Amino acid sequence: MNYHFSFFMIVCCPGCRTVVLPGEKMLRKMKKTILLIVLVLCASCSTQNKLSKLRSGSAEVDLSVGKELPVPKTLSDTVAARDTLTVSGEDGRELFILKAVRDEDGEMVATDVIDAAVVSARFSNVAEREGKVRLSFRIRVPAAMRDSRWQLRFYPRLCLLGDTLELDKLIITGPSYRKAQLRGYQQYENFLSRIIPDTASFLRRRELEIFLKRNIPDFYAFRQDSSFVSDSQVLGAFGVSGEEAVQHYTDHFSKWWNDRRKKMSDRVFRRYVKSPMLKDGVRLDTVLQDSGEDFIYDYLQIVDARPGLRKAEVLLSGEILETGKRIYSIPDCEPVVFYISSLSSLRENRERFLLKVIERRVELNTACYVVFETGSSRVDETLGDNAAEIGRIKENLAEVSAFEGFELDSVVVRASASPEGESRANQRLSELRGRSISEYLDNYLDSLRRSEIRISLAPADSAGACDLPPFISRSDGENWAMLDRLVSADTLLTETEKGEYLAIRETPDCDQRERKLSRTPFYRYLREHLYPRLRTVRFDFHLHRKDMAKDTIVTTVPDTLYRRGVQLLQDGDYRGALEILLPYSDFNTALCFAGLERNASALAVLEGLKPTPSSEYLKALLYSRTGELEKAVVCYVNACSQDPAYIHRGNLDPEISALLTQYELPLSEYY
Repeated sequence: MNYHFSFFMIVCCPGCRTVVLPGEKMLRKMKKTILLIVLVLCASCSTQNKLSKLRSGSAEVDLSVGKELPVPKTLSDTVAARDTLTVSGEDGRELFILKAVRDEDGEMVATDVIDAAVVSARFSNVAEREGKVRLSFRIRVPAAMRDSRWQLRFYPRLCLLGDTLELDKLIITGPSYRKAQLRGYQQYENFLSRIIPDTASFLRRRELEIFLKRNIPDFYAFRQDSSFVSDSQVLGAFGVSGEEAVQHYTDHFSKWWNDRRKKMSDRVFRRYVKSPMLKDGVRLDTVLQDSGEDFIYDYLQIVDARPGLRKAEVLLSGEILETGKRIYSIPDCEPVVFYISSLSSLRENRERFLLKVIERRVELNTACYVVFETGSSRVDETLGDNAAEIGRIKENLAEVSAFEGFELDSVVVRASASPEGESRANQRLSELRGRSISEYLDNYLDSLRRSEIRISLAPADSAGACDLPPFISRSDGENWAMLDRLVSADTLLTETEKGEYLAIRETPDCDQRERKLSRTPFYRYLREHLYPRLRTVRFDFHLHRKDMAKDTIVTTVPDTLYRRGVQLLQDGDYRGALEILLPYSDFNTALCFAGLERNASALAVLEGLKPTPSSEYLKALLYSRTGELEKAVVCYVNACSQDPAYIHRGNLDPEISALLTQYELPLSEYY
């Protein structure tokens, strides 16, 4: 027998001391086993070699800003590599040593290896627009960091205003790692497929039906019926119930084993699925083949602008997993810093004032409900709530007379009547009632004066006596306007009744209108519940400001609404600020339009304003957006000539920064 193998195994039988040579099938199996062991050992060595390189720092993750930057013409912080070296030999001669290799003919020829230069920007100026800040950064993962059996997890973090926000993770998975993941999930699915969800499957149905048919025929008859069955109907000839029969013909061991599988599901999942696939909080989860090239991912994170947000930092850490276990922790990369410019920082914080006209004369109004006897104008405090209502008017008189800086000139008393009876008589009656109330209060104040109670109603005259304010009575007649409001707001009147009232209300003559109402079914309700409320007495207190000679004066008060709009602009709420600042049409209004990318509207507002450094700078920014670059340059130069601070500000706004780069404006040399 010819064995094509590098070695063979000799098996000795201790009993007969004979030498047994392995068969060909056994040798093939041994060959596969040894080959597998060799591959595992090689893979282990490969893993250790890669981890050694990572620990030495030869392969690191690079974090940079998201946009491509041109390579600078000169690098002050690097030294140019030389392809020749000049040294002095022992005999004093200078030797030139070149980087050289031996060619095919054995001659030494100069050569050089050009190192690939990657420029990674660690900071960037970004602009806040429409209350949002777009942070774009690039994650470069070197090819030496990837392995088919590895999964790389990167954890970016955003630091701003003292807070640290965890961003969505990035996951790069090797093909073998993902294959092992899927294999674990498949094994777990196979396990779940062996769990039987329906407990009725454990019944030995055929045997159970035979038993029920023979011993409990009444119960067996209900096999196709869902109606209720009593206990007496399911007892067999031997006193066996249907439930006991079901329990007897149930495969309890299989049911127990199935329940045990259900309880083991979580543990089995952890055993098979060593590394679960993450779903929440993951920006990228991709499987990469080992192509020998670096992996680059452009990460875009949009954050809401906040008051005082001027700087944001992005940090990145990570870890490497193999078979679900962490084998290496990727240290924090050097952070990327974003300097945020906001149009709201250009706002004008000046105070605006409102013109407020203050009049010398002031009028205050109140009303009370005084009940009079039918056809009478005599004031009787014992009727209804007259005592409380008249007491309230007396208190109002005392309060008004005590206002600091005001003097009470007169009190106009207006009385109204309900519409029952003739309108001419009601007019006269309301006039008498107003006069009666005036005389009543006048007598009240006079009695207070006679009782030597000091009342500060008006300045004392030369004799030292106190002048009481005059009461002027007026008659408002029948109070139909108030009756309209009461009927409309009443909840007991139906809509039909209200419609009938409105139709009668169109009658021009008051007396004829009242007679029509008196013939309606709801007139009694009106007369008993609504009419008494029409007999009101209205008081108009006329005062004037002391030591004020002119009838009106004009003063300025802060415009709190405008202040609120500027605060919203500062907070980055351009839409809310514009709703308030739109009527003012000033520089802050233009800033709101610019923050919302409404460039034409912003330019229209600025064109109507007097040129200032801030308005010229904003126009330069807007013209740069609209492509009118020559106008943008002129406006920017004007702004910088008036205020050199805008020279440095121009580097913060991308629109102006692009303008400076394109036209190479060295304004710092002139201003």
